[in-house]
Amino acid sequence: MVTEEEIKQVAKLMKIDVHDHREYVEKVHEMIDYFDILDSAGVEDEEITMKDLPLTSLREDKHIEYEEKLIEKLKHYKENFVRAPKMV
Repeated sequence: MVTEEEIKQVAKLMKIDVHDHREYVEKVHEMIDYFDILDSAGVEDEEITMKDLPLTSLREDKHIEYEEKLIEKLKHYKENFVRAPKMV
């Protein structure tokens, strides 16, 4: 199935420092085995049916004004911007 060399190659392409490649070979084999179990579940034969609802049976949306400015209640708000945490 998956070899240690393939794990090394994928780790190199993804720029991931992997020390013990054998550990990942076992994990990948376990994942593939689990996918085989899911594939054998026979879901493709099952048809999901949904009841059609007329649009008149749905609720009517109503707009309710909010008096306060919610953006001013944010912790990291400055002028017209919201400061988000740094992405590493």
